[in-house]
Amino acid sequence: MTAPLRIGIVGAGIMGRGNAVALSREPGVAITACVSRTRASAERLADEITGRGAPRPRVHDHPQDLLADDDVDAVVITTPDHQHAELVVAAAEAGRHVLVEKPFATSVEDADRALAAVRSAGVIGMCLFNHRWVPAYAQAYDELGTMGDAAVAYARKNDTISVSTEMINWAGHTTSAWFLSSHDIDLVSWLIRDRVVRVFATGRWGVLRGRGIDTPDAIQIHAEYARGTVATFESAWISPASFPTPVDSYIGIVADGGVIQLDRQAENLVVSRPEGLSYPRTLLQRVVHGVPAGAYRDAIVHWIECCRTGTEPLVSLESSRDVTAVLAAAHESLRTRQPVDVPAPAEPVR
Repeated sequence: MTAPLRIGIVGAGIMGRGNAVALSREPGVAITACVSRTRASAERLADEITGRGAPRPRVHDHPQDLLADDDVDAVVITTPDHQHAELVVAAAEAGRHVLVEKPFATSVEDADRALAAVRSAGVIGMCLFNHRWVPAYAQAYDELGTMGDAAVAYARKNDTISVSTEMINWAGHTTSAWFLSSHDIDLVSWLIRDRVVRVFATGRWGVLRGRGIDTPDAIQIHAEYARGTVATFESAWISPASFPTPVDSYIGIVADGGVIQLDRQAENLVVSRPEGLSYPRTLLQRVVHGVPAGAYRDAIVHWIECCRTGTEPLVSLESSRDVTAVLAAAHESLRTRQPVDVPAPAEPVR
């Protein structure tokens, strides 16, 4: 019998718990360790894992202790955005496979350093751009492969204000574009099989600054692709809490030979209660008869299989580094109010 892949989770927030749920019922996997900003939050995560019927993981006080744990083969990094790169480097240098939440890093320099560390160590690394496992997006990839070049693309992800003011307590250290448009830049670039070469970004500050959170309310990124496609990436996170979904997500692409539209506003379930209408999320994370399911779990399982076999993941770290490069250029454009060229792509794995 194959020994289980022993996983340590770094970060015990919403994404840390999401990964724990996805992994807790997965055969051939054991969550053996966890660590978080505080011991109390790590203990709560360990309790949640135990509550799902899995053995209790060891709780560490520092990420370095978890990476030195001989019972850890691979790590899942679910910390705030700006902490990703340092932890990826440390995990790779410790010889651990690594799965990191998006974005891969928040500067090109950090992304290049993290990418080099993973490649030098020969471990498996993947950024969790889980939307590629949403069935509609996967089918859109195949359909667009028959439509020729894309002419124009539009993508938006707009969150309710509860995300930026309640769900994460580090919104002031990031932006809606890093948090939301990272998914869409990865998706559109993958769907049209091309890379962004130039960006121009604008933003609006107001509501969140008024609440003491120094981050834009909304950002729009105008992007030019190498083969001429023009695209707009919209992100905002001040929609009222009464909006029926936490995120309003849409992608539209017009190609030479057809049109693709992907609207995730309603995911085939509508719930009406006296207090209001809601569209529960069903595609990314769900539990079916007690078993985790959905694109989030499917992406993690893909990474696990790559760790076992040594296969390069569908989401390469090179492509994730390029998403960081686009976003870094966009934020420079936001600062200077000028178009900015995107740094050249990383060398491909093969």
